[in-house]
Amino acid sequence: MADKLTPGALMSIFTDPDRTARNFANPVAQCLQIKPLGAGNGQAPERYRLVLSDSLHYAQCMLGTQLNSLIHDGLLQRGSIMKLKEYQAQFVKGKNILVLLDVEPMPELGTPDKLGDPEAIEKALEAAPQKQATTGFYGVKNEQTQETKTQVQRQINRGNAGGGGGGGGGSHTGTLYPIEALSMYSHKWTIKARVTQKGEIKTWHKASGEGKLFSVNFLDESGEIRATGFNEQVDQFYDLLQEGNVYYISTPCKVQLAKKQFSNLPNDYELTFDRETVIEKAEDQSNVPQVRYNFCNIQELNDVEKDATVDVIGVLKGVEEVSQIVSKSTQKPYDKRELTLVDDTGYQVRVTIWGKTATSFDAAPESVVAFKGTKVGDFGGRSLSLLSSGTMTVDPDIPEAHRLKGWYDSSGRNDSFASHSNLASTSAATGRKEDLKTISQVKDEGLGMGDQTDYFTVKATIVHIKQETFAYPSCLNQGCNKKVTNDMGDGWRCEKCNQTHERPEYRYVMSLSVNDHTGQMWLSCFDDTARVIMNGKSADQLMELKENEDPQLTAEFEAANCQKITFRVRAKTDTFGDQSRIRYSVMSAAPLDYKSEGHKLADLIKQMSM
Repeated sequence: MADKLTPGALMSIFTDPDRTARNFANPVAQCLQIKPLGAGNGQAPERYRLVLSDSLHYAQCMLGTQLNSLIHDGLLQRGSIMKLKEYQAQFVKGKNILVLLDVEPMPELGTPDKLGDPEAIEKALEAAPQKQATTGFYGVKNEQTQETKTQVQRQINRGNAGGGGGGGGGSHTGTLYPIEALSMYSHKWTIKARVTQKGEIKTWHKASGEGKLFSVNFLDESGEIRATGFNEQVDQFYDLLQEGNVYYISTPCKVQLAKKQFSNLPNDYELTFDRETVIEKAEDQSNVPQVRYNFCNIQELNDVEKDATVDVIGVLKGVEEVSQIVSKSTQKPYDKRELTLVDDTGYQVRVTIWGKTATSFDAAPESVVAFKGTKVGDFGGRSLSLLSSGTMTVDPDIPEAHRLKGWYDSSGRNDSFASHSNLASTSAATGRKEDLKTISQVKDEGLGMGDQTDYFTVKATIVHIKQETFAYPSCLNQGCNKKVTNDMGDGWRCEKCNQTHERPEYRYVMSLSVNDHTGQMWLSCFDDTARVIMNGKSADQLMELKENEDPQLTAEFEAANCQKITFRVRAKTDTFGDQSRIRYSVMSAAPLDYKSEGHKLADLIKQMSM
């Protein structure tokens, strides 16, 4: 069976790409190990690390997330033999890593035990002369070195535009990196990607100076990444980069950790343009994917956490006029427009768009509109707000849009639509499936014990609130919320934002014990829901009472006790070390509506007496 593999292929991939192209165009290897690395930050997909063997050597590999389905479907497992079709060799943190971009499992060969007696590729490379060459994006193509290409393009740019920038009609033949393979350890690289979103030019004025910036989102087959240009790079690249077009982007271009408060893309890294970054428009505009969506239907929004980022698509049912609001923090006016979106789940949702997107909006009613990157809110029920890094596309040429258009034209135009209420329990207005549970039902049914997250509504009485640690000091920057530390009396330091603040903003992180007639459970509450429980008092107010040893603090907690609350809860198993436990997190909370509860009980009595 060992003769089915391609001995020596891994050595060639890391040391001699020319021989790989000549002799091992599609090498065959065996998977010796699969290790899940878990999800990345934000909404990043899960990742897998593999160990591959060619019977002589074995190497560490990263599986492209687009290939995760091979593991989920059981086509790729320990012992599996596969053909490597596209791959990228990298040298990261002193290790040789092979990024797998396209593989072809060979299930007809089964999943035998380890074939041959392979040794680590690092050990073999120490004794072998290395060219430290890197194979191309499509396995082995490398017709022209990236260094040569970059030098030539820089000379052209300097002659035409005084340095940096890029031209049109590029025909690139150098090594291409997939976006997914970029990291802070990547040096000379080129990506070919489509601009899926370009933000407006923003300016800032501070005592230390002033400046401007803009950001774009790039997409290729492997993933997405955000790029930002500052000051001179705004003048160089803003007009060149147009939404929907495909470009080659080449180093020098800084790769750094992504600032998640400014981006909703599932990538741990982002780019910063340099004045000598090379950008050229590709001649072939067709072989890079369009915008990639991960749609959530409107009915499912009630099961999505507040402040989460989702993609949504629907038929435009209503359009309001442009209005203005004034920001409390900056005192600047902002234009906004409210849209009403419906889909074939029978629900509708309000979507807010901002700035130029709002003022220039001219889509006809009953158009299909797709939104990428909307923030979920709960003001007046579930609502959505288009982020500055998000995009809106009218009548996109995608299957979901065609399906919704067909549904609306055939029957949806005459349907009535329900709105999400603030609470997720059943009501005549929402027509939502009943998921009200007693505490004993939650535990007996094992909600939260499976792989999936479970949601339920429970009506319970607060019997105890832990007062020892009910809040934490957080960063003042909008959207950060990370914990800050007292920096030796010099202020409060946020490591994520790399800033020091004079004071923190305290946010609730509260544990409370609740009871109903069937049992007891502990719930975790965060800032918004804890404010409801504490009768509108902020964590800053309570911390001030605590620091002043004011007896009113005890009175505030006593006032919160014994309240009857309707809780919307998310149940999920957390694992810490070898210990697993179910965490019940409150998504929304509201005092019990006795009038509504009375009507429900009366209806129940009538049904039982019939």
